[in-house]
Amino acid sequence: MKVQRITEPGGPEVLALEERPEPEPGPGELRVRVRASALNRADLLQIRGLYAATPDVPPDVPGLEYAGEVTAVGPRTRRFKVGDRVMGLVGGGAWAESLVTHEREALPMPEGMDFADAAALPEAYLTAYDALVLQGELKPGETVLIHAVASGVGSAAALLCRAAGARVVGTGRSEAKLARASEWGVTRTVLCQSSPPSFADAVRAETGGRGADLCLDLVGGDYLSESMNALAPRGRMMLVGLVAGVHTEVNLGMFLMKRLRVTGTVLRSRPLEEKMALTQSAERHLLPLFRTGALKPVVDAVLPMAELRQALERMERNDSVGKLVVQWE
Repeated sequence: MKVQRITEPGGPEVLALEERPEPEPGPGELRVRVRASALNRADLLQIRGLYAATPDVPPDVPGLEYAGEVTAVGPRTRRFKVGDRVMGLVGGGAWAESLVTHEREALPMPEGMDFADAAALPEAYLTAYDALVLQGELKPGETVLIHAVASGVGSAAALLCRAAGARVVGTGRSEAKLARASEWGVTRTVLCQSSPPSFADAVRAETGGRGADLCLDLVGGDYLSESMNALAPRGRMMLVGLVAGVHTEVNLGMFLMKRLRVTGTVLRSRPLEEKMALTQSAERHLLPLFRTGALKPVVDAVLPMAELRQALERMERNDSVGKLVVQWE
């Protein structure tokens, strides 16, 4: 099988195609012929040597999500059979023509969906669902502040909120990208091009002075302090991304006065049991919404795997809306 391999730490130019033996599935595992995979910023960090893969995956083959067909099953595997179309999250190794994953981490592809669209679902929707619903306790009628709302996770989060009956205020750094947000049910957008960012007044104006009930922060850095200003009393914040930096200053008194709750979360390094539990919950609660059309993939572009470097450069320039997908020919 072919894999896209990191030859040394660096930019997209350090990736090279290489032939490797196909992996063999163990007990409870599937071997999947990968038809398509989507790109994530964690992949760029891994290529640069700044984000190590988990111990159970190839350390030099990035890729966190996939869609494809089951080509072999290991002993005591019961959920899927050869020929089934599946999608899912892995700790790495999805930029290969085949991968092995535990059957309880795989999801059946929605009926009628092609591989490119299915590959755009796992990371965005599992991240958003876990942060907003399972940990953030999203409720109908609430107002949710979503940063980087035009990103893959941001657009998925907005669609989840719409399906749950919640109102969304979204931020972004591009007017053109924010213009798309109404497609996902976003009721108000705020352009954030200043440093530090300013959006709390707009959130309070949209909520009659109360503030947002829940914030999904995919940015970090100086957004944290302004998000606290934008939250309502007893507001909850889910910190998922740190593209704006890992350091900031906050007014701790506001935590006390507003009784705020801030939770940091990550999926990649979680124990296998937790990943399985998330996948099974998503299968019960999210897959029916894809079948009805309430949830959908947001795909910016689909490129052949031969153009992976160009796709990574596009993501690095922040030109995309939603997910960038690469597929094997």
